Amino acid sequence: MNNFESKLDESKLTKPMWFLWLLSAGLIALDGFDFFIIGIALPFLEKDFNLTTTQIGSIAVSAIIGSLIGSLTLGGITDKIGRQKMLLIDVLIFIISSAGTALAWNAFSLIFFRFLVGVGIGADYPISVAYITENVPSRLRGRMVIGAFTFQAVGALFGALTGIIIINIFTQIFPNSLDILIKYGWRAMLGIGLLLAIFVGFLRLQFLLESPLYYIAKGDYKNAELAARELLETDIIVNSESDPQPEETNLNYSSLFSPKYIKNTLLASIPWFLQDIATYGIGIFTPTIIAILAFNNQDNFIIRQIRSAQGSAIVDLFLIIGFLVAVLLVDKVGRIPLQIIGFIGMALGLILLGIAGDPNINQHPNFILVFSGFLVFNLLMNAGPNSTTFLLSGEIFPTSIRATGAGLAAAIAKSGAVLGTFLLPILREDLGVSNLLYILAFSCLLAGILTYFLRIETKGKTLEI
Repeated sequence: MNNFESKLDESKLTKPMWFLWLLSAGLIALDGFDFFIIGIALPFLEKDFNLTTTQIGSIAVSAIIGSLIGSLTLGGITDKIGRQKMLLIDVLIFIISSAGTALAWNAFSLIFFRFLVGVGIGADYPISVAYITENVPSRLRGRMVIGAFTFQAVGALFGALTGIIIINIFTQIFPNSLDILIKYGWRAMLGIGLLLAIFVGFLRLQFLLESPLYYIAKGDYKNAELAARELLETDIIVNSESDPQPEETNLNYSSLFSPKYIKNTLLASIPWFLQDIATYGIGIFTPTIIAILAFNNQDNFIIRQIRSAQGSAIVDLFLIIGFLVAVLLVDKVGRIPLQIIGFIGMALGLILLGIAGDPNINQHPNFILVFSGFLVFNLLMNAGPNSTTFLLSGEIFPTSIRATGAGLAAAIAKSGAVLGTFLLPILREDLGVSNLLYILAFSCLLAGILTYFLRIETKGKTLEI
């Protein structure tokens, strides 16, 4: 182990470590808010723009396609120009695209700006995981990374609460005008995302620190020493003798598919791909699914949307609890066991949801089964795969291609999210909600099996640069 890594592992959590963690968590919160607020806004968008089923799927999936492209392309750029520069570009993309979504004038313009939002989110995955893993002690790395990723659930919960508050405000101010709520309610919801992006951008400008490990991998020892002193808040010498460059400094995109790293690439990407089919398909449409399964006897549009948003908020609380469980257990139990157990729990939750809406089993949707299924799914998803896939993608690749590998894994995962989100409303019409949920449960079980056979445990191990 080189001098900087030794000092880093011995260090307490310094103020710069906490600040870079908080900034990464802020961007991840934007991720959660932007991806899930659209689920609450969609019923209003459908009425305002007279959307077809295909357009509804396109609006929901556009940000995920953008995320796929952002992860795939900007992760590699991050390894070339540095984590800090890419973070600033990322925030700028967020601000511009969030403004565009709130001011969209038709379905096409909304799809375009939602796509740009996704590009920013996609860049955030490899940047944030590389930024945190390289700059905190290894004994705390799992908890710190997952702790930051917890803010995805915080953002989702804030999105659900934003929807509830805005709907209630509009109904109080304009009690006899449904048209005003339909035309401007969704704009207000998406406009909150713009305010959040501006706030995170302001915080980002207050802290401009590059990862010392990034500089070491590039052989830039002068800047590495300056960054290390700022990060550790102590004097430290960083040079070619104390911190030699890694042997493999010329790794590139193709290295991810070499015999040495192909198993790492498969572990980081395939289970995440299968998870995201279920996670984003269910997550984005949670309000709609709850409305169909539990409130389909309610004829009043406003009451139905408020109740489904309230149901989403309750369900999202268990997302946060799941993350907290992961934070407590990840450095004790390990990444792989948590991921396998989580996939099994996700499958169980989906099966419960399928039974709840299965007309061959229940004549009327079972409210208790609906919420039990969602709670089990969300709790075990975040206690396991939704945390561990993100963490593993930042731990199992060397520094010179860490963001590239994490970006590729996230891009493959987002292709699963595209598949789940775009096909969900279409398959729901053809197969019915219950049959679709049974298929998603099978994909989760398959992901658990693949995790076992591809397993690489990183608990307690230092990063290899």
